[in-house]
Amino acid sequence: MAPTLTTPLAISLGDPAGIGPEVVAKCWDHRDRFGLQPFVAIGDSRSLAAVWDGPMAIIDDPREADSAFDVGLPLLHISSAENDLPGRPSLAGAHCSLDSLELAVGLARSASAAAVITGPVSKQQLYGIGFAHPGQTEFVAERCGVSPANVAMMLAGPTLRTVPVTTHMPLAEVAGQLSIGLVEARGRAALRGLQRNFGIAEPRLAVAAFNPHAGEGGTLGREEIEIIEPAIEALRAEGWRVTGPHPADTMFHESARARYDAALCIYHDQALIPLKALHFDEGVNITLGLPIVRTSPDHGTAFDIAGEDRADPRAMAAAIRMATECAAYRMATA
Repeated sequence: MAPTLTTPLAISLGDPAGIGPEVVAKCWDHRDRFGLQPFVAIGDSRSLAAVWDGPMAIIDDPREADSAFDVGLPLLHISSAENDLPGRPSLAGAHCSLDSLELAVGLARSASAAAVITGPVSKQQLYGIGFAHPGQTEFVAERCGVSPANVAMMLAGPTLRTVPVTTHMPLAEVAGQLSIGLVEARGRAALRGLQRNFGIAEPRLAVAAFNPHAGEGGTLGREEIEIIEPAIEALRAEGWRVTGPHPADTMFHESARARYDAALCIYHDQALIPLKALHFDEGVNITLGLPIVRTSPDHGTAFDIAGEDRADPRAMAAAIRMATECAAYRMATA
């Protein structure tokens, strides 16, 4: 049985020209099949009407979401300056997606919402309106008063959780950004997040190597010797169960995954390729280290299929369920 929350979940629709409105609407349509608890969507009602002909329940207070949920999709309406069409992103739409995100985070911080689920946004469009963060994760951290160094992005599916040490940067810059302190901080956030959000009392963290064959004793690179191994030893000294550095090409087969609760990966694709290969339609992005629960589906805006009724809602449904479970666990252990 799904845990019961005392307040609804808040979902920002993301870019109004992307598939966020469609997948959220489909989640409401199939709320019983997906096992979803009441949520309130935040965004422009026109972005929903453009891709869906179902009922909406425009509300002014998230507390109205419970009673409205079986009548229509509860919506806190935020008007965009333009009526964005599916697949045709604009700067006005970027403003709307940012306003929706800001409101959703504010609701969670004030305990008016149990958790935040963020729809996909276009970084290109956000950068065009002066957005100064690498992504939504860093923005949410700032709004929660948490240093980006103390949060971690976890990608989670039914059989694998991965946490990248570095995220949205060119691969050529990764080695220069690595430090013992950064690997330690990401590892610590991952371990504490496994405890706080998933109830794993003694989490096991496997740390990936950066170079092929874990550097071959320094002949293929010294990042393992000079950065990753000292960080692992520091975490072990704190009492955490941490192993590695493991060659990344042997970490993700079935028997290897059974030996850890999460994999700490050094760069973006090292973490996301195995997760998406295994759980492309069910991957969830959860931000660890925040005072609130924040999840999102692990896919982008998909402007190329927006408005064509082709978007798969399973990842959004998985993000809603994971947010529910994490919020309920926090509530039970508060």
